[in-house]
Amino acid sequence: MIELTRAAYDDIVYRAYKGGEAEICGVLAGEHGTDGDNSVVTETYAAENVAETPEIRYLIDPEEQFELIETVEEAGLDVVGFYHSHPTGPTHPSETDAARATWPNHSYVICALDGYPFVGSWRWRDNEEAFEQETVSVRSER
Repeated sequence: MIELTRAAYDDIVYRAYKGGEAEICGVLAGEHGTDGDNSVVTETYAAENVAETPEIRYLIDPEEQFELIETVEEAGLDVVGFYHSHPTGPTHPSETDAARATWPNHSYVICALDGYPFVGSWRWRDNEEAFEQETVSVRSER
């Protein structure tokens, strides 16, 4: 399961809308569960999508990704996973998403904008070389 604070969830959805026809992307930070199954996202770190075809792909520049990961760690947080949008597609990972997944037991959150915005999440299981859908919950903030 992945739990997002309301602010983190809203940031992903709003950024996806602002991205228009291009996929947006970034890093998810918070507490990565010790069991590899339950995580809490408290912060999102936006990255520039440098893919050649940002309408159908996302790519975080490796140098920017390294800098974002350092920023997350300096803040005392864990990298929980990554997020991107599918402006015209479903919330499930594409074949390209699966081929590029490299962080075992980390979450890959996808915000689909085809109709009503929906956020789905999948955890990459390296031993199975496949994504496993996980429950997404939004923490109500008081």
